[in-house]
Amino acid sequence: MAMSCAASLPMLGQAAPRGELGQTSSDQKPAILDQVGIDQRLNQQVPLDLTFVDESGKTIKLGEYFGQKPVVLSLVYYECPMLCSQVLNGLTASLNTLNFNVGREFDVITVSFDPRDTPAAANDTKQRILKRYRRPGSEQGWHFLTGKKDQIDALAQAVGFRYAWDPEIQQYAHASGIMLLTPDGHVAQYYYGIEYAPRNLQLGIVETSKGKVGGLAGQILLYCYHYDPAKGKYGAAIFNILRVGALVTMLALGGFMFVMFRRDAAAKHRSHYRTT
Repeated sequence: MAMSCAASLPMLGQAAPRGELGQTSSDQKPAILDQVGIDQRLNQQVPLDLTFVDESGKTIKLGEYFGQKPVVLSLVYYECPMLCSQVLNGLTASLNTLNFNVGREFDVITVSFDPRDTPAAANDTKQRILKRYRRPGSEQGWHFLTGKKDQIDALAQAVGFRYAWDPEIQQYAHASGIMLLTPDGHVAQYYYGIEYAPRNLQLGIVETSKGKVGGLAGQILLYCYHYDPAKGKYGAAIFNILRVGALVTMLALGGFMFVMFRRDAAAKHRSHYRTT
């Protein structure tokens, strides 16, 4: 089965009949997505004694990255076929517009939630992302980690990140988003989706650097899940977000055309008065 990403708006979260993992129909979201999401656990202390392995193969304690600066946390897996790359690319694009620099005003920790991922895979991902980030010294502040399942689960539970393994297609179902943690490791902010407003992110870093915890964030969950070529369709969730996306595109295009027509009409009107 080819992979794609489905999405769900908050108002689409009604309970769906349960079925086998990966099972879906045209009028319900896949049952596995009931196990997937990001729960906001503001002010929750992240366990700093958890053990991971960094991209160089060195074993570290999570607490080694805390104490001085706020931390942006992203949970992905390095072999993800689509959504995780979009999370990292979206994060990198936002960070590229900030006045702050990774490794100076804040750090970034990217943790794989797949215990099969290796330091080599983490390093490959780091090199790809740092080429996109393009700021000297960031390699000292952006850490790509792998770990054992119990350590990963403890971190995921602390920040409210729920994901599920689908043995039928041998992939993870998961939502997308990032978290902002205080210098002492408390959950301070959530940012959902794959694009993060730079202004909000920079303001969040400023507030979090002072130990402040923000309020609840609005949720638009993006799920990484599958397209079934045998049935030739996505689940209801992807159709809903495609409809919303099409509507937004049409409204934006219509607004642009309206502005351009008014501008042309005004120009002709001014030209008429000059010649009379």
